[in-house]
Amino acid sequence: MTLEQIFMLVLLAAVFISFFKEFYPPEVTALGASAALLATGIIQTGDFLTVFSSPAPITIAMMFIISAALERTGVLVVLGGMLKRKARGSFLRAMVLMMVGAMGASAFMNNTPVVILLTPIMISMSASVGVAPSRFLIPLSYAAIFGGTLTLVGTSTNILMSGVARDAGQPAISMFEMTLPGLIFAGVGMVYMIFAGRYLLPDRASLSSMMGKEGKRKFMARLLIPHESKYIGKRLSELPFNTLETRILDVVRGEVSMRRTLKDMTLEAGDRIVLKTGTGEILGLKENGQVAFRDIDDHAFEPVTADQTITMEASVGPNSHLRGRPIKDLKLRRKYGVYLMAVHRAEQNISQDLPELRLQFADTLLLEGPPEGLQRLMEDGGIINLSAPSERATRWSKAPIAIATIVAVMVLAAFEVMPIAGLAVIGAVIVMLTRCVDPEEAFDAIDWRILFLIFGMLGVSMGLDATGTAQLIVTAVVASLGDAGPLVILAAVYFVTSLLTEMVSNNAVAVLVGPIAIALALQLGFDPRPFIMAVMFAASASFATPIGYQTNTFVYSAGGYRFADFIKVGLPLNIIFGIVAIAIIPLFFPF
Repeated sequence: MTLEQIFMLVLLAAVFISFFKEFYPPEVTALGASAALLATGIIQTGDFLTVFSSPAPITIAMMFIISAALERTGVLVVLGGMLKRKARGSFLRAMVLMMVGAMGASAFMNNTPVVILLTPIMISMSASVGVAPSRFLIPLSYAAIFGGTLTLVGTSTNILMSGVARDAGQPAISMFEMTLPGLIFAGVGMVYMIFAGRYLLPDRASLSSMMGKEGKRKFMARLLIPHESKYIGKRLSELPFNTLETRILDVVRGEVSMRRTLKDMTLEAGDRIVLKTGTGEILGLKENGQVAFRDIDDHAFEPVTADQTITMEASVGPNSHLRGRPIKDLKLRRKYGVYLMAVHRAEQNISQDLPELRLQFADTLLLEGPPEGLQRLMEDGGIINLSAPSERATRWSKAPIAIATIVAVMVLAAFEVMPIAGLAVIGAVIVMLTRCVDPEEAFDAIDWRILFLIFGMLGVSMGLDATGTAQLIVTAVVASLGDAGPLVILAAVYFVTSLLTEMVSNNAVAVLVGPIAIALALQLGFDPRPFIMAVMFAASASFATPIGYQTNTFVYSAGGYRFADFIKVGLPLNIIFGIVAIAIIPLFFPF
């Protein structure tokens, strides 16, 4: 091995470890690896810049916009309404209808927004059929994954693998090339969930119930301590209204929150106390005369009434600007009058030391505040209401345009009238020009993190090729397999891809394993097509962990799941899919 190849293998190992341990966000790790290759001269700047002209990321970005148009015009709202009407109180009927609907929607639009939009609907439906939301959300995520394997545009992984195949000198994947084997996968997955998987689903409580019931919390009041108040110099524990019926959330002194020192602080004139209490306590406090009610943004200390407040569970969306920032910097209290009570992440309920916590995608939040403040936070911050489906002006009249656009893109791509990248750009422009979706909302819908993850991993793939490391890996694999037949090699490619996908991003795995699998097939004298399909299906079929696939990550926190829940339900499905893949891929794509 040359020094460059050794460096490349070490870098590759470092990338996978960083992905698995989450030292940095995956897109930062991928770009960092490309930066290391540029700094060492392994790849040249001009060569690296060609990754930004790759059609796959452009196609993915445009499909995000078209998916946003389908969302905005109410296509999934109609689907959710039909599910509720047809379920008629039966868990099994509701699960089957939900999975069929999610599969159908995911075949035509990106599956992440499908899961995000249907999650509140399924949480609401769970109450009507008398089961925990956790009985629905894993099947929802799995169904979206099944649907993503049915068409080229069903998931970004399919589009990316098509680009990998083309870059390796193979024909691009056509729109419905994988549909028939995809339908078999989906059918097998449905049968498993109906006859086995549903009995393995756990009953998990929601965040609000796990935090415990603290009585009826109807009002959030803000009290001013006047200069003549007898409470000056007293601790909060000494206040007569600090009872079981009333909870003090915060004390604001000047513009500084004293929330972290509530136990030890003594009150001063001008302090504003924020508390939760009921109607009777509100009236009693007003009559007491030692405090004055105060609006949160009123610097003149004028008495006002308290605000009615609600508790809401919400999840951090994939494009939320709240991601990666300490909670103390979000100024939720000042901007929206909203308090963050707790965060659920990776089997943990976090209610202590919240100010320093940095929010991540799919964190579940327990928020409390006035309805209008929570609504503004949802609109501005990119959070998804899990307590109820989002209420937003749906552009019903534009739905036929959005549906016609996605159908046209798929049909024209199937007949190879134009490459999918060009059709996707045209489709995205049409839905924006016709106001199916506003331009600002359309560009917000693009998950730039996925795009830059792809750009970074394309750079790593370029380094593997430039140094000959990819060929080195292929040679080592060929030597280890000996005289194994194509079926054994196909099985090895599928299960290695599946294993890696459970640990790191599916798109990153597709970019890395795809070129190696193609080179391996060519060196052994086999048609690369079945191996391309094996990588594509395996990179999407991530069921055993909440890490590898974004829809699993989202429902992980929203459903209050434990990591072991995915292993229990998903590992048998991974094994079944592997067996099915080895059996049917050669039937549709001979060696």
